[in-house]
Amino acid sequence: MVPPGVRLGVVRGISYGLFAKPDPFVAQARALGAELIRVYVYWSQVEPEPGRYVFEAVDAFLDQLDGSEEVWVTVCSSSRWATREATDFVPPSPAKDLATYRRFVDRLVRHCAGRVHYWQCDNEPSNVGLLWAGTAAEYVAQLRAMHQAVKAADPGAAVVLGGAPFGLPASASGSPERQFFEQLLRDGGEFFDVFDLHLYGPAGRVLDDIEATRAMLRAAGDEKPLVAGEYNAPWPELFPEATAAMQAAMAAAFAGPQGSPEEAAMARLYDQMADLPPQLQMFMRGCPPELEARRDRINCREIVMRNLLALSAGVRRTACWNLAPELPGYENHLSIMDLLFGKLALLDYEGAELSRRHPSADAFALVAAQLAGVEEVTRAEVPDRPELFVFEVARRGRGPLLVVWEQRDAFTGEDQPPVAFDWPWPAAQAQAVDALGQAQPAAVRDGRVELAVSLTPVFVAAHRLGLGAEDGPTVTVP
Repeated sequence: MVPPGVRLGVVRGISYGLFAKPDPFVAQARALGAELIRVYVYWSQVEPEPGRYVFEAVDAFLDQLDGSEEVWVTVCSSSRWATREATDFVPPSPAKDLATYRRFVDRLVRHCAGRVHYWQCDNEPSNVGLLWAGTAAEYVAQLRAMHQAVKAADPGAAVVLGGAPFGLPASASGSPERQFFEQLLRDGGEFFDVFDLHLYGPAGRVLDDIEATRAMLRAAGDEKPLVAGEYNAPWPELFPEATAAMQAAMAAAFAGPQGSPEEAAMARLYDQMADLPPQLQMFMRGCPPELEARRDRINCREIVMRNLLALSAGVRRTACWNLAPELPGYENHLSIMDLLFGKLALLDYEGAELSRRHPSADAFALVAAQLAGVEEVTRAEVPDRPELFVFEVARRGRGPLLVVWEQRDAFTGEDQPPVAFDWPWPAAQAQAVDALGQAQPAAVRDGRVELAVSLTPVFVAAHRLGLGAEDGPTVTVP
């Protein structure tokens, strides 16, 4: 159910057209090299009242497609009249009547008329209370209803299981998260075609997490295709210093006067920003420019690393979270979600137009351009230097491509000097550019390419790389 080849994509965000009039974004995603577009659609948007269907947001999206993209729609079971929890947004919850839910999905799928390749039943349902207000058994029942509707309306489309959170692969046996997904796999395996794993954990764990997830699928008796419907970094949970400071602020907020503990904790953090660890400051609005720039550099590296790691493990579809904010001009620094994920957007608004590119957008465009036509990514082991990550990339009709970096601390690793590196090379010359868009010196001697390697991934090819319009964008990160 996942066609051959590799596609790198983006997720528009957690909504589209839910909080404001749906605006154009597919052309901007396409300009970055995205070949897979994932959007969220809420039941409340499409059927606001029983039997009354409104396709404004859906049609606004479909009208932007040119047929070159793969399309992935995450359908969220949120309704003011049809679901247990009366809401337009979150948390999605079980339908009061599964036949009503199935009719809704059927109508939505038929309206899209074969233009959607993947239909997903909600997202991260094991995040109970926030992203699914129901049990695993209730989710399986709803998944079955979606599967029946999709296969009846568009037999060629794939059904995607609700995304697995990044902590699932390493979760303890018997933990609520693992028990939830084990029940989905045991009781709902016949009702989905594709498994979606979200890669937000440490980059050094990506390969292990993918293999652990495949082991779960094998244990359930059916190893479905695995895709990465979300990935990105950095975010505070990857840094112990940041996590500790956040926990202290939350503990103080819950011990204080009545009110919103979240807003109180966030206000406390901003009051103390200058004294907080830099690993947390860099995620905060208005942080020192040098920390903002460091976070941007980390973000560029992570986008490249996570794609190479996933592709080398046989994952053929990745979608970067996220393309852009939900609304022009909206920012709430007292929201913990803003602290966690607010700076991951690739693009931002200039006025009402989605036209401002962050450095991470340029890094995404660079990796998309260099991996265009990719057929296989192979990680080459370096036994005496396990800290080196070396990938050989085979691309249709293009020359050799090598991608290499040295594993280091994500925050402080850039402060260490680069190290010498050489590798067998089949061409007479080599050009190198790193994930920040900076040209790097590379020499070919006696059939080997020589260059300096650091925490920042470097692309090496036998022609110009990312240094001109024909090869992709030049990325500049301070």
